Amino acid sequence: MKSIFDYRDYHLYLQDYYDERKRLGSFSWREFCRKAGFSSPNFLKLVCMGQSKLSKIKASQVAKSMGLVDYEEEYFYQLVAFGNAENSSAQRAAFLEMQRIALEHQVRVVDKDAFQYYESWKYPVIRELAPLMPGASPRDFAEECKEYVSAEEVHDVLDFLVKAGFLKKEGNNVYTQTEQTVIGSKDSLPIAIRAMHKEMAIMAARAVDRYSANERFFNGATLGVNQDAYDKIVEEIKACCKKAVAIANECGNFDQVFRINLQFFPVTNKVTRKSRV
Repeated sequence: MKSIFDYRDYHLYLQDYYDERKRLGSFSWREFCRKAGFSSPNFLKLVCMGQSKLSKIKASQVAKSMGLVDYEEEYFYQLVAFGNAENSSAQRAAFLEMQRIALEHQVRVVDKDAFQYYESWKYPVIRELAPLMPGASPRDFAEECKEYVSAEEVHDVLDFLVKAGFLKKEGNNVYTQTEQTVIGSKDSLPIAIRAMHKEMAIMAARAVDRYSANERFFNGATLGVNQDAYDKIVEEIKACCKKAVAIANECGNFDQVFRINLQFFPVTNKVTRKSRV
């Protein structure tokens, strides 16, 4: 599904969200309405058809049921205000606010032409590190990384990040980010993304013993779930990750680069429950 910033019509956004959830598994308008706290099982379907509208209170309920947080939730409210505006001045005010939010929280979606970004931890880490070290040499960057990387590799990574549009070179070894956040699109090469997950998971395993408890955070739980519970937990994890990204985007004086790995995976086969006499 496209980023919320690509939408100018909240009816279309809701319909696309529903279609995407439906494609991924069992999902209905009844369930969507129930999650949003509506008694009518068809209310949101009528909204998508343009036969009903979302009030401010109802928009808040829908945003929370979709897992929207922080600036995405704020953008959704303005999207609803834009769609419900009864005059041109109200519509213009909502649209300008939508533009402001989108510009303040720019998101770069990595497409299949830039899959190299996912080939190694070096690309996202150095991309985050670059604005912190204006005038630094590739060797300086290499010395600040926890994992080993050579100065020559850093040079090549920086060159790629600039050519691919992830960084902008402002002067002699001075870089700025073109967008605050980078995410992978569903059209990106899945193999490259899986490779990144594997590499980051290995780094996380090393971090357990490598850093003290006040330098890293690990937590986990082993749960028994069914498909419905699984889907709900995944949505909560996505919302948590989005909130973490939003907090980081609002941090104007960061001094270190961290990685979050949110992992939720099966440790048994699916078991058919049998009655025991």
